[in-house]
Amino acid sequence: MSYVDNIRMFVRVFELGSMSAAARDQRVSPAVSSSRIAELERHLNVRLFNRTTRRLQPTEHGKVFYDGATQILETIERSEAAIAEISNNPRGSIFVGAPLGVGRRFIAPYVPYFKEKYPLIDVRLRLSDRFIDITAEGIDVAFSMHKLPDSNLKRRVIADCERVLCGSPDYLAIKGTPKNGVELVKNNHHCLLLRFPGTAEFRWTLKTDNSYKEYDVKGPFESDDGDVLTQWALDGRGIINKPRFEVAEHLNTGALVEVCAETPPSPVQLSCLYPHRRYQDPKIRLFIDYMAQKCSQELKKRA
Repeated sequence: MSYVDNIRMFVRVFELGSMSAAARDQRVSPAVSSSRIAELERHLNVRLFNRTTRRLQPTEHGKVFYDGATQILETIERSEAAIAEISNNPRGSIFVGAPLGVGRRFIAPYVPYFKEKYPLIDVRLRLSDRFIDITAEGIDVAFSMHKLPDSNLKRRVIADCERVLCGSPDYLAIKGTPKNGVELVKNNHHCLLLRFPGTAEFRWTLKTDNSYKEYDVKGPFESDDGDVLTQWALDGRGIINKPRFEVAEHLNTGALVEVCAETPPSPVQLSCLYPHRRYQDPKIRLFIDYMAQKCSQELKKRA
C-alpha cells in the first residue's frame, strides 16, 4: 500500500473518529481502512489510536503525528495543483455539498456541462438541507444559505436571496390570510417547519418597520427536506417560509399565494464555503467560479 494512502486514511480516521466512517469517506472497505492504520502503526512503531467500543481516541503520538500528516497532505495537494496549473490540465475529484433546493435547481443541472468542459475532473455531489460539516465529511466546496458560526472557512457570497411566506388558496380560505407575524402566531397558523438537529427554522424572522423581529411559530408538520414542505403547502397543509426562487413558479401560477407581504421574512445569502488552502487547487477555483456564475444567472431569471 502507498504510504501516502496510509497517511490520508489516518487523517480521516482522526477527523471522523471512526474506522468505518473513514473507510466510507475514502471508498474502501473497513478491512482496508484498518489494515492501513495497522501498517502505519507498524512503520512508526507506536500506537496511534486507543480503541473503545464507541470511538477511536487518538493517543499522544497520534495527535503529534496528525499535525505533521496534515502538512504532508497539504504539501502534496499544493504540488499537484501547481503541476495541474502549469500543464493547464486540472484533474481529480471534487466533493460538493449543497442544500436540496439550490442543488437540484442550480448545481446539479450544470455538473454535466462542467464535466464536458473539464473532462478530467469528477464532481461528487452531496445534497441535503441539514448542516454540512465540511471538515468531518471531507467536502471541498459547500453551498449554503445558513448563517454559520465563525470558522476557518472562507466564504464567497454569490447573491442575496429574498424570502417569502406563502400558502395555498384553499388553506388561506379556511384559516385566513395573515398580514404580519402577530396574526401568524395569534391565529395559530400551521407553519411548515424545516427541522433537523441544530436548525433554528422554527423561529421566523420578519421585517417590522425598520428592523426585524423573531416569532416562535408552530405547526403540525415538519421535515428535513425543503421540497417536502413545498409540496405540503401546495396540498393546503400550511404556510412555508422559502427563498422566492424556490416557489416563484407556484406564485406565478397562483398555486401559492404570498402572505405577510408588508412584513416579509429576512433575506438570506447564497454563499460558497471552502477551506482556504483548497482554493489554491485549480480545479476547485474553476468549479467555484463556474457555479457562482451559473447560480447568479439562474437567480436573475427567477427574480
